Parts: sequence; C-alpha cells; structure tokens
Amino acid sequence: MRLLLVEDEQRMAQALCEILRQERYQVDHQADGQDGLDALLTGIYDLAILDVMLPRKDGFAIAKEARAAGIQTPILMLTAKSDLDDEVTGLDCGADDYLTKPFLTKELLARLRALLRRRIPTPDGALTFGDITLNKAASTLLCGENSVRLSEKELRILEYLIVNQGHILTREQLALKIWGYDSDTEYNNVEVYLSFTRKKLHFVRSAVEIKAVRGVGYELRCGHV
Repeated sequence: MRLLLVEDEQRMAQALCEILRQERYQVDHQADGQDGLDALLTGIYDLAILDVMLPRKDGFAIAKEARAAGIQTPILMLTAKSDLDDEVTGLDCGADDYLTKPFLTKELLARLRALLRRRIPTPDGALTFGDITLNKAASTLLCGENSVRLSEKELRILEYLIVNQGHILTREQLALKIWGYDSDTEYNNVEVYLSFTRKKLHFVRSAVEIKAVRGVGYELRCGHV
C-alpha cells in the first residue's frame, strides 16, 4: 500500500514516516500544501494523511480540490486543532476521518486500517476481476484451478489495475505507484514488468488482458479464451 503524508513539521513527519514504514507501508512525504495536492492528484495513492495547517495550501483546500477533481483516495486529517467546527469543516471538504494531535500510534494505525478496508471491501483481502483472483497475502494469481506466484512488482501492478478497473492508467502513474518519487526508474522498466505480468496471466490461462491504449496508458480488459 502506498500512502501520501502531507505534514510540514519535520520531526512529526520523520516520526510518522518511520512508524508507517515499520508497518510495511510505502510512504511519500510532502511538506508543502500545493506539492501535496499535486501528488494526490496523480491518483496513485491508496490513502492520504493530511495536516491542516500547511504552507501555501491548507489540508481543507487539498481535500476539497482533490474531491472536485474526482480523486476518491481515502483521506485522514491530522491536526492540532480540536474544535468541533474544524472537524466538521474537514469532513465537509471530503476527508473520511479526523485525528487530533497528540494521538496514540495504535489509534492512528487502527484508523488507517479501517479506511483501507473501505477502499478494498473484500473480507479476505483478495481482489477479483473477470476470471482472476489476486491473493495478496500469498502473492498468488489464480484462475480456475491454475495458479502462479507473483513477484512484488507484478503483484502491485495487478493490484493497482484491479482497484482502478474501468480506468486507463498512464505509464507515469504506474511508474510512480510501483517505484515511487525517489526512484530513478526509467519508463521502459514499466514495459518490462507489464510484459512479465502479461506472461503470468497467460500462464494461468486467463481471459483477462492488460491492454495498451495508444497514446494514453493501460487498462484491464476481459478478453475471450
């Protein structure tokens, strides 16, 4: 799971990034509100954690503009403010939950897990599309009685495509989602891992295809056996 943290207080941000990475989340951090909005608008994140008081653009504005742009990423607001009006404002702007500083780590992690369960509402954590099932816990792709193990990147490519089924994802979105902002990965690596993933779909004899939409990006489609 890839999370976006928008927090301008350096020590708080470092502590949160450390906590989240220990829980095996991938975290991208932005300290500026406008940069945070630009990152959120890429659509690559499974969840966003927004502080309210930020340089250039506050958390309320980020949430409101992201929702207006059609971004459905779950948003958790973090703030030192405890006034009920601020909580209502955050929720009205599109936040899904609200946590006031200071908070306990276990409470933060519980809120994140709850929001992520809403994002992918499957009881066992499996994802399905067409005739395939993606077992994330076992890193396995299944189609009927056929199954194959997936590498980490193959798993994340299929997870991202399934969660965003019906949408065309650009090569840049895939690169950012799988490798992150800090990577110097070249875009041809995306093509390489898409090829690997297609071979796994063929191996389990699935009718599902990763289709390239010329000049736009990629999407999952159910083909014919």
